[in-house]
Amino acid sequence: MKSRISKILYATDLSPNSAHAFRYALKLAMDNGARIVILHVIDNTYIYNPIAMGGYISQEKLDQIIGERNAETLEQVENRIESVGRAELGDEYDKVREYIEAVEIAEGFPAEMILSKADDFACDVIVMGTHGKGIISQTFLGSMAKRVLRRTRKPVFIVPLPTDHTDITIDD
Repeated sequence: MKSRISKILYATDLSPNSAHAFRYALKLAMDNGARIVILHVIDNTYIYNPIAMGGYISQEKLDQIIGERNAETLEQVENRIESVGRAELGDEYDKVREYIEAVEIAEGFPAEMILSKADDFACDVIVMGTHGKGIISQTFLGSMAKRVLRRTRKPVFIVPLPTDHTDITIDD
């Protein structure tokens, strides 16, 4: 059994609450000299589904929309890295980049993509956050976490919000 953590998959939905889970992933990486793969999955089941949109929008326009959405998502991830890095490391926040191996924006069913990317990148553990507000968001993320937990053989860190917070922003 492999006991050393050398690679971490941090799965984020880019909600403000997921910043707390990134702090755990970063601390885990720093303590173990590990690398982090940051993954954001866009569930294309309902939105921007090429088959569903095919009769209404040209492929060129759809590709443009998807490209713009992916660029915006990547910018949000980069902002998260910088904000959490500044909060955790102060003036030495640039060191956060030393721990990040890759940033992946993927499309598909979130649980499937998390499991697939964890295998593709040979990650030792998966770190995910939970929402703290609303029954729908708790149910959704809870079901994603359950799906990941049921199907993986890797350790999974499910990071809840601290009990004294109802919401954490990237600036906290």
